[in-house]
Amino acid sequence: MHRWTDPSATPAELRPCVATFGNFDGVHRGHRAILAALFDAARRHEVPSVAVTFDPHPVEVMHPERAPELIAPQALRDELLADAGVDGLLVLPFTHEFAQTEPDDFIVTTFVTGLQVKALVVGADTKGFGAGYTGDVDLIRALGERHGFEVIVIDDVGDGERWSSSAVRTALRTGDVQAAAEILGRPHRMVGTVVHGFHRGRELGYPTANMSHDSLGLVPADGVYAGWLTRLDLADDAPDRRLPAAISVGTNPTFDGERRTVESYVLDRDDLDLYDETVAVDFVDRIRATLRFDSIEELLDAMSRDVERARAVCGVGY
Repeated sequence: MHRWTDPSATPAELRPCVATFGNFDGVHRGHRAILAALFDAARRHEVPSVAVTFDPHPVEVMHPERAPELIAPQALRDELLADAGVDGLLVLPFTHEFAQTEPDDFIVTTFVTGLQVKALVVGADTKGFGAGYTGDVDLIRALGERHGFEVIVIDDVGDGERWSSSAVRTALRTGDVQAAAEILGRPHRMVGTVVHGFHRGRELGYPTANMSHDSLGLVPADGVYAGWLTRLDLADDAPDRRLPAAISVGTNPTFDGERRTVESYVLDRDDLDLYDETVAVDFVDRIRATLRFDSIEELLDAMSRDVERARAVCGVGY
C-alpha cells in the first residue's frame, strides 16, 4: 500500500482513483461497509482505491481536552487499512491552519485536483468538515455534479445500534471485549514490545510477557481476559507465532501495585523468552474483574481458575 501526505504528490499510478475519507479509528465494521463500497466502485471504474485520513485526530488538535483515546493509533490504523485492501493511503497532517480550509476547497484540492477521483464514497453521517464545520453530504453531491465525479453515500450500519468508534471505546472501557469485537469484526488488539516487569508471575509459576507502556491500542478495563498473543517478529507459519493466553490488566492490587500494566501468561508455557519481541495481544473474553487477595494462596487458586477458563475460551486442552 502506498502512503503519502500531500495530495499534490499523489503517485501517478494512483491517479485517477476512487476515494473515501474519515478518521477510521479501529477500522470497524461500519468503516468496512464504506470500504466495501469503495472497492466495488474501484472495480466498476477500473481504477485504484484510496483512503484519505488525518494525523493527528482532528479532535486532538481542535479540542484536546476531549480528544478520544484511540482504539488503533496511526500505525495500527494504517496496517488495518492496508490489510483491508486499500491501494493507497493519503494521511493529511491536521493542524489549526488546515482546519480553516473551506470545505469546498478541501474537496476540490484533495479529491478533484490531487486524486482526480472518479467517485467519492462517504457515510450518510459525513458532516462538520472544513472551516466552520460546514461541510456535509449535500455539499459533496453538489461538487460531484460540478466537477464530474460520482458520489456514493452509504447509510449507517449496525445490529440495532450504529457501529461506531465511540461504541467500541465504551465497550472496552467497561471490559466488554466481546461487544467491542462484534463492532470491530475481530478481537480488539494491542501491539507493543515485551519488557521486564517485577517477575512475580515467574516466581508464582505463571511467567508473563509485560507490554511496554508505549504500546499501541486502547487498554481495556482492569481485569483478567482470555485471548491470544502473537509474536510478530516470527514468520507467519512459525509454530509458536500465535499462542493462547490469559491476560491481566491492572495494578496488581494484591502486591499494592500503582502502575497499570498489561501482561500475558502464555497458557502452560514456561519455556519462552519473549523479552524485546514485538507482540500483539488480542482480547477475546473477560474472565473476571481485578481483585485484591488476602494471601498468595488465594491468588494462586484464582490464577488456576483463570487459566482453566482461558483454556476453555481459546479451545485448547491441557
